[in-house]
Amino acid sequence: MDTLHELAQRLMALDDRITACMKCGMCQSVCPMFGASGKEADVARGKLFLINNMAHELLKDPEALADKLGRCLLCGSCQAACPPGVKIMEVFMEARELVNAYLGLHPVKKMVFRTLLARPGLFNFAMRVGAPMQGLVFRKTGDAQGTVCAPMLNFMLGDRHIRPLAQKPLHAVHGALDEPRRAGGLKVAFYPGCLGDKMYTEMAEACLKVLRHHNVAVFMPAGLACCGIPALSSGDAEGMLRQMKVNLDVLARGDFDYLLSPCGSCTSTIKELWPRYAGRLGGLESRQAEKLAEKTMDINAFLVDVLKVEAATPAADAVPVTYHDSCHLKKALGVSAQPRTVIAANPGYALTEMAEADRCCGCGGSFNLFHYDYSRRIGQRKRDNVAATGARVVAAGCPACMMQLEDVLSHNNDAVRVKHPVEIYAESLK
Repeated sequence: MDTLHELAQRLMALDDRITACMKCGMCQSVCPMFGASGKEADVARGKLFLINNMAHELLKDPEALADKLGRCLLCGSCQAACPPGVKIMEVFMEARELVNAYLGLHPVKKMVFRTLLARPGLFNFAMRVGAPMQGLVFRKTGDAQGTVCAPMLNFMLGDRHIRPLAQKPLHAVHGALDEPRRAGGLKVAFYPGCLGDKMYTEMAEACLKVLRHHNVAVFMPAGLACCGIPALSSGDAEGMLRQMKVNLDVLARGDFDYLLSPCGSCTSTIKELWPRYAGRLGGLESRQAEKLAEKTMDINAFLVDVLKVEAATPAADAVPVTYHDSCHLKKALGVSAQPRTVIAANPGYALTEMAEADRCCGCGGSFNLFHYDYSRRIGQRKRDNVAATGARVVAAGCPACMMQLEDVLSHNNDAVRVKHPVEIYAESLK
């Protein structure tokens, strides 16, 4: 923060944005964190009251304030249910940024957000070095999800069951792609996201397979960085801006009709948050971000709304599958019917709806790192709903949700596979 005067101005602006809160309690009924903790302070209206007194709280105990604001998954459930339409997510991220500016960014976070994730070459090198060595730390959990655990690192990671890094990331397999348009057809920029590039590569490969099946040319440039949502969620807008700048420069080299991502979080960040923050970089970047946002789509929505993929009649021996609505995909982008249609396009699967399909799975990005106990508790409720359907596969349109689902299913020894809707559709294509 440049000056105390600027801090005061931004605090007053926050106050103006939360006056519409009626304290009605609608946020309490949908808040996954309240469902796990039962504490009023974890509900949106409790945090808005805290933010309303933020200047006092910063002087009183800024670390405690940061902790209370961090006890939120940023799932958007409260905002979606808010009768007066308070932009709660914008307020929360702004508040985290102000607290971070007051306290100063932790050195580890600064290194990760502003150096590692903002320099794709360095990040890719670190992951290439780490992939062959992970066998020394991780051991298989022996379950259907193909996850691993690291008991010796439980003090740092918690008792997580996670997908191992791909032995070869997507960018190393394909290099930079800039395919020519096929007979005057569509061309898309494909943004796999960090997890799609380095962990869920089979999901990203399925996306490329589907696009090529429909004669869609692909632009996937080298040097794509993180979308920036982990940094912004942690209150580091500068780190997010650095990552955004890298991506804007790289994507400006291509000529394409749409930008697609299989990650709901990446898609909503590019479409909604980049235009909101790009003005801090300058007028050129602001115009770039706005134009890019206009043609950014979730890949499920593209397949259904643009390519007109349709549901098929399930076969008699179809595999039962259920679907989890990722928060950023449904609540931020309004994409819900399309992933279900993409799943149903494969007659080898029969979709069964789970209870509370759009309730947060408990991942929440960095929330999962700092509040793993609550993340697991919230995730267990999602797992129970999955198990109740009897499905052998659960699909989700966001790799972060896929990672959370694999963790909780693995801990329960459930023989349920986790897949992206596009993976399911790709299985039906030759």
